[in-house]
Amino acid sequence: MNFHGIEVRQKALALLRSGAKGADVARQLNVPRGTISYWLHVDRSKRGECPGSHNPRCNRCDGVELNESAYAYLLGLYLGDGHVSQYSQHRVPNLMITLDDSWPGIQDEAEVAMRKVFPDNATCRVRKTGCHNIKVYSKHLPCLFPQHGPGKKHEREITLEAWQQGIVDSNPWDFIRGLIHSDGCRVTNWTARLVAGERKRYEYPRYMFANKSDDIRKLFGDALTAVGVQWTTLARGSDPFNISIARRASVALMDAHVGPKY
Repeated sequence: MNFHGIEVRQKALALLRSGAKGADVARQLNVPRGTISYWLHVDRSKRGECPGSHNPRCNRCDGVELNESAYAYLLGLYLGDGHVSQYSQHRVPNLMITLDDSWPGIQDEAEVAMRKVFPDNATCRVRKTGCHNIKVYSKHLPCLFPQHGPGKKHEREITLEAWQQGIVDSNPWDFIRGLIHSDGCRVTNWTARLVAGERKRYEYPRYMFANKSDDIRKLFGDALTAVGVQWTTLARGSDPFNISIARRASVALMDAHVGPKY
């Protein structure tokens, strides 16, 4: 007999699938924590997401086809706002991309890319203050993201392996889009000019990218140059951490292939 009703159960599963914690769902719906755990287990079992014997294949290990467009985009996100880690209680590492709640469309696009790159693995979202962590667990993460290592990215060398560079060369706009969606933005700047003795305000769009890693900024700049986008380096104080794209033709190219965050 279902004492809580199908509507309560469906609401609980919807919250859990969106990344809510079981304890929070139990308190919100006034349902025992054990019941919430059971519902989650049954739901994951039906969807084939229960932990256990699971041996997904890998492009690097098994030669299976890799969605290169999605991978180039995900690589850009990873280099900007992602990291790979493994908790002691988990059997496999996880890739986590932290994305601001101001841009829910980018969160959706990131999760879609994860599913395309890891079609045999489940993704999830973990809600944090002002953002969500988009996550996927896979034992093959070190194969596909060999840039993972101890310490912060800007404190160690970041280089692409030959097979990764080949993917970026073939899918430069996806890579650029991922980097902009993580550490970049499209803004409107303004300047004042004297015209016939009268000061007038002019506005113009600009793309900006900021990252402390010299290597990641170089990867971004090389990709921009490859597609014909002109860019410059801006320094805030003495730190040249910012790349600016302001020339009209280059902004038009970026608008055609990247566009504002959404």
